[in-house]
Amino acid sequence: MVRKLWHHFTAYDENIASPARYKLLKRNIIILMYLVTFIPLLSMASINFFQYKTSLKKEIISSLRLMSNKAAHSISLYLEERLSSIRALAASYSYQQLSDQEVLNGLYQIFTKEFGGFVDLGVINRDGIQVAYAGPYELLGKKYSDQKWFNEVSIRSVYISDVFMGHRGFPHIAIAVQQFDSKGQAWFLRATIDTRKFDEIITSMGILPEGDAFLINRGNVLQTHSKLFGGVLERYPFSIPSSAPGTYFLEEKDTQGHTVWISYTNLQQNAYSLVIVKPQSIFLKSWHVLQKEMFIAFLIGTIIIIIAVMKTSNYLVNQIKAADQKRESAFRELENSQKLSSIGRLAAGVAHEINNPMAIIDQKSGLMKDLIEFDTTFKGKDKFLKQIDSILQSVERCKKITHRLLGFARRMEVMYEKLDLNEIIVEVLGFLEKDALHRGINLELKLAEDLPKISSDIGQLQQVFLNIITNSFAAVEDGGNIIVTSWKKNNEVVAVSIEDDGCGMSKETLAHIFEPFFTTNKDYGTGLGLPITYGIIDKLGGKIEVTSVENEGTVFAVELKINNLENKEKQ
Repeated sequence: MVRKLWHHFTAYDENIASPARYKLLKRNIIILMYLVTFIPLLSMASINFFQYKTSLKKEIISSLRLMSNKAAHSISLYLEERLSSIRALAASYSYQQLSDQEVLNGLYQIFTKEFGGFVDLGVINRDGIQVAYAGPYELLGKKYSDQKWFNEVSIRSVYISDVFMGHRGFPHIAIAVQQFDSKGQAWFLRATIDTRKFDEIITSMGILPEGDAFLINRGNVLQTHSKLFGGVLERYPFSIPSSAPGTYFLEEKDTQGHTVWISYTNLQQNAYSLVIVKPQSIFLKSWHVLQKEMFIAFLIGTIIIIIAVMKTSNYLVNQIKAADQKRESAFRELENSQKLSSIGRLAAGVAHEINNPMAIIDQKSGLMKDLIEFDTTFKGKDKFLKQIDSILQSVERCKKITHRLLGFARRMEVMYEKLDLNEIIVEVLGFLEKDALHRGINLELKLAEDLPKISSDIGQLQQVFLNIITNSFAAVEDGGNIIVTSWKKNNEVVAVSIEDDGCGMSKETLAHIFEPFFTTNKDYGTGLGLPITYGIIDKLGGKIEVTSVENEGTVFAVELKINNLENKEKQ
């Protein structure tokens, strides 16, 4: 029965547009889950007295889990915000700037006003000496190199301490991040934050007067005040059931011998656990009045179910949508591979057919040259030798062309070397300079000055940019504009874009531009330039993307890896 319902509610027509299909699927899943969930919920109204107790216990545990997860998330978010602000400050200012006491004082005032919770800020050099300090204490010049946190942040780059008592006897935590200056030397930015926000978050949970909530570290030391187990930095008598992220429940005896339920929620980014303690007597009292509050409990259960169903259905539909996108991407990659394979076989055939007559021309021309050179009586010797040299140069050029075709077909090994991408672009544009001048085309270069050198094949990159820029020349009218831009995308990739204000392409044309023999230049186009370009970029480990609007222009974006050569040597 359930299988039939599931098949009915999850079946959908493949021809329906994607947004409508996923909307219909989500609606059907929600209806199915409501049917499956509410029928057992209504049946629970008829269970006996002892089953009420079990259901109530599960409901309370679920409420505790939701409460503790929410509070743990708030604490984690508070710590993450402070850590992110320290990271941003260290990344935005240099060591020299932050070492300036006036600058650090100004930033400290901003942080205490805008973020709150910051007690002080300090800049520490690689030797562990605090070279600048902003805060209420006299800590300038203090040495930290022999402290545990200094060694830990030197290894992990980030450090969040346990709670400790400050100079004035108030609990604090320390956050430190590691940064490097232009010479590669490490320095550290350290901030002290008070923990009153932890108490505010725990108070906002609404724990009953008989209950208790607090933070402990992995050493079972209290990080906030506990009504049942003492003050900050006192030991907690029970062991944490697990250090893995999640929420765990135990039944224990408190210091007065009463049975209590304890939930542990482990925070992910540091070694804290949020502990909620509630006496069992509270639950037994609720159990006795449960029958009078069945209607309220039913409403609460309904709300929880609605939330769970909505989140579950969203998750399932998003997973299905992601799987569909991956499948479509895989099919697209397979299609491109098949296209490249086809043009490779064709290129091999054409190259071999051209090589044979070229070899004969090369041999005959060489023989003619030798005969003329040895014949001292031949008239017009210099003129004929120049013509033969011209023939030999043309043959050599054909050899290079066929060699590239064979290289494309055989996927020959790339000759990696360190290259200046900007120089390659300028060199390629030099070939087209006369054509641009003749047609009045405006070539604008926006090349990044700090672009790092890349490891790649200069000949194949020249062919790539020549093909793309030639296409742009063909697309623009006389007097048009072409903009070539280069930039560093991240530490591993550089990018080049070629933008024109030409005729652009329709969506139908854009879908076929990398197919062999597809061309819009019916008079003289071969339809091989962009497929070969796509194959070269793929072979170099890069990526090419095209965006175009008809009658407005086209942008080709090429991404190339910086360290292809290093990756190859590691392999």
